[in-house]
Amino acid sequence: MAIQSSNRKLALFISAFLFTTAVLLQPRFGLWAPGYPSSYDHWDRAASYSEHGDNHDCNTVGVDLSAAPELSKPSLTFTALIESLDTMQSHFYTIWQGQWPTAIDWTAAVMGTHVSATLVAMTEAWYHRAALSSRHDPARENQEWENIINRYFTQITSFYFGENAFSLRTQAYDDMLWVVLGWLESINFINLHSDLHHVPSGKPLDPTTVLLHNSTGWYAQQFIPQFAHRARLFYDLAAKGWDTSLCGGGMVWNPYLKPYKNAITNQLFISASISMYLNFPGDNNPSPFSIENPVQLATGLPPAEAHDPQYLENAVEAYQWLKTSGMTNRKGLYVDGFHIRGWQGGKNGSLGTGKCDIRNEQVYTYNQGVILSGLRGLWQATGSKTYLDDGHQLIQNVIAATGWYSREKKWRWLWSGLGRNGVIEEACDSWGTCSQNGHTFKGIFFHHLTLFCSLLPLAPSTGSSEGDFKTFAADDRLFTWHKKNCEEYGPWLRHNAQAAYVTRDEEGEYGTWWGVPGRDRPFNATDLIDYEDLDPPSNEGTDYRNDGVPLDSIWRLPEDQRWQFLQSRKDEDKAPVVDSETGDRSFSNVTTWDANNRGRGRTVETQSGGLAVMRALWKVIDSKG
Repeated sequence: MAIQSSNRKLALFISAFLFTTAVLLQPRFGLWAPGYPSSYDHWDRAASYSEHGDNHDCNTVGVDLSAAPELSKPSLTFTALIESLDTMQSHFYTIWQGQWPTAIDWTAAVMGTHVSATLVAMTEAWYHRAALSSRHDPARENQEWENIINRYFTQITSFYFGENAFSLRTQAYDDMLWVVLGWLESINFINLHSDLHHVPSGKPLDPTTVLLHNSTGWYAQQFIPQFAHRARLFYDLAAKGWDTSLCGGGMVWNPYLKPYKNAITNQLFISASISMYLNFPGDNNPSPFSIENPVQLATGLPPAEAHDPQYLENAVEAYQWLKTSGMTNRKGLYVDGFHIRGWQGGKNGSLGTGKCDIRNEQVYTYNQGVILSGLRGLWQATGSKTYLDDGHQLIQNVIAATGWYSREKKWRWLWSGLGRNGVIEEACDSWGTCSQNGHTFKGIFFHHLTLFCSLLPLAPSTGSSEGDFKTFAADDRLFTWHKKNCEEYGPWLRHNAQAAYVTRDEEGEYGTWWGVPGRDRPFNATDLIDYEDLDPPSNEGTDYRNDGVPLDSIWRLPEDQRWQFLQSRKDEDKAPVVDSETGDRSFSNVTTWDANNRGRGRTVETQSGGLAVMRALWKVIDSKG
C-alpha cells in the first residue's frame, strides 16, 4: 500500500510552510491539494517508458534520472526528506519497544542519530519559515510545527530506554562509539530547538519566530543529563581501545579478535572525541556502568567536566596517527584497516612485527564519511585550515571514485572504485549480498558529509570566564571558500539523491542499489544496460562486514581467548544471497522483478540511506536556495 494519507498530510503541512509561492499549487505536486496525483503517481508518469521517446540513456541500471522532477526544486527535496523520515518511523519503529526491531544494536544507534539530525533540519526550516512575514496565523502554525517535532522527538526518548545498552558495552569499540555520536546529536538538537523556539521568561518574545515563554526552556532539556551520561559512559569504555603497543598507536577494532586497526574505529574515535570536547555538557551522575576500580565502584563515578582538553588531545593525536598510517589507496580512499604480521596471543604470545603491515584493501563508503565530521570539529577547536583542506580533498576523491567525471562517456558503467556513473555504491549492492552493516554505510557517509558542510561560524564560542573553553571562527574569506566548495558538490548530491529516490517501492521504502527503479514493475528493455557491460566491483580485500569475519588465523584469537564463543555467536547481520521473492541468484530475470528485493530487501538501514542523502541535499544545497 502507499504511505498513509495522514503521513502525506504531515509532509504536506511542513513543506507548505516552507514555500508560499504559487509553484506549490501546480498540479504536478500532488501532495498539496485533493484531486491531484501523489508524488509516486507523478514519478510513474515521469518514468513511463512511452514518454521517454528516444532518450534511453539510463543511470545505473534504470531510467534517466534527469526525468525525475521531484527533486528539482527545494520544496520537493524537503517533502522527500520528511516522507523518508516518516516512512522510516512508521514502517520500522515500534514505540512500545522503543526500538527498530529489525535493526541490530549498532545500526539502531545510527538510526537514532539520523532521526535527531533530521529534527535539526526541521527546526531550522521552521525557524527560517517563521521569519517570513506572509504567514496568516503564526501562533497556530508554531503550535502545529511543535506538535510534529515532538512526535519524532518522543520516539528518540523512548529509544533511550529501548536501546540495548548492556549488550553494546560488551561489543566492539566501534559499536560503542556509534552510541556516543548518537546521543550527542540528540543533545545538539535539544539545545538548538530550545534556542530557536523557546525563550526563557524575561527575554523579549517575537511571536513570529518563538513558540512561547517559559521559565525553564523547552521541556526536553530535562533529558540532556541522561543522554550526556550515556555518551560519557560509552566514550570511556571505547577509549580503552587506544593502543600504543602496536603500530605506534591507533584504536583496536574488537577486543575479542586478533588486533585489527581499522579505519572506522579510528575515525569514530576522532569524531567522538572532538564532539565530546565541543558538545558534551558535562556529567555529574555517579552511577557506575562498568567500573573496574573497586574504590570507584564504592564511591561512584567522578564528575566529568564539559570541554575537557583531554578530548581534544585525543582527537588531534588520533587523526595524526590515522593520517600517517598508510590507510589510503591510490585513489585517495580509505581502505579498511591493518593486521599485524606474526602477532600471537596467549600465555606465550608475541607481538610479531608490532607493525601495521597486512593491509585489507576493502573499501567501504562509511570509511570515507565519519572522518568528515571529525575534521570539521578539529578545525573549529584548533583553527587549523588543514583539517578543512583534508576533508574537501576526501570528498573530491569520493566523487571521482563514483565515476562522476566519466558519466557521459561509454565507459560510465565501469567500476570506478566506489560506484559508477556518478552514483555511490557499495561493492555488495549490485550483487544483492549486503548485510545490515552494508545497508547502513551510505547513509553514514552522507550524514557526516552534511555535518562537514555546515556553514562555518563567524563568531567563536567561549566559556564563562577567561581561560575557559573557546572555539575558532572563520573570517569572510574562509567562510566563503568553504561554502563555495560545498556548493560545488551540489550537482553530484542531487544526482545521488535522484538515484536513491527512484528505488522507492509502492510503500515509499528505499532500496540499497541506487539508480535501480523500484515498485516491482517490469523494466522496458530499452531502459536496461547490457549486463555484459556492467563491470563488477573490485574485490581486492576481505569483505568481512558483509560476508562475516573469516574463521582463520589472521582474524581469530587462539582457542583459549574466546575463539569458540565467537564461533557460536548468532550471525544476525549475515546477508542472504538470493532474491527474497524468486530465489534467483543472478540478473537473468532482472526485467521482471525488483533488483532491490534481493538479499535482505528493503530494510530500516536502506531507508536511512535515502533519508540521509535527502537531508544532505536539503541542508547543503536546497535550504540555502
